[in-house]
Amino acid sequence: MSVTQQDIDTITTQLGRTPRGVLEVSYRTPDGQPAVVKTEPKLDDGTPFPTLYYLTEPRLTAEASRLEVAQVMKWMEARLNADTEEGEALRADYKAAHEHFLAKRNALHDLGTDFSGGGMPDRVKCLHVLIAYALAEGPDHFRFGTEAVALAAEHGDLRGTAIPADWPTLADLGITLEEAGEGLA
Repeated sequence: MSVTQQDIDTITTQLGRTPRGVLEVSYRTPDGQPAVVKTEPKLDDGTPFPTLYYLTEPRLTAEASRLEVAQVMKWMEARLNADTEEGEALRADYKAAHEHFLAKRNALHDLGTDFSGGGMPDRVKCLHVLIAYALAEGPDHFRFGTEAVALAAEHGDLRGTAIPADWPTLADLGITLEEAGEGLA
């Protein structure tokens, strides 16, 4: 998706600053707002940009922050590191997502690093990155991203406004707010 001057103006208002390195709007909310931008991996001044997909939409960024405060990352990371079938499957899925992210970024500009953002592939560090990545790539691209968006949709009552109405639900994913984080239910 291309980026227009109106998009840049909206994103500037969303962020409270002029965005840098915007290549495209990778996801728009169902109500039409730019929400995730793809950014140049290396900015004009040579500074590496820390993530390929950047979450800009205020409802989504606020909900990502609330989920982080509720310690959703600890819940995800415990599952990622579990010595179980689920843990093994999550590790493989998270590593594949990390490698996909790196390939997409390196196709634009290879920074010569294996950093992909959000703590990938070993930790779950930033739900803003996971949500941005999942919304840009679509549901079912990687489990933790799909879960983070579903959690934001349900906990923040964002389904149909900031998040597509047809995004997988927590029930579809077999999880509950109670198990995902402290104080979410």
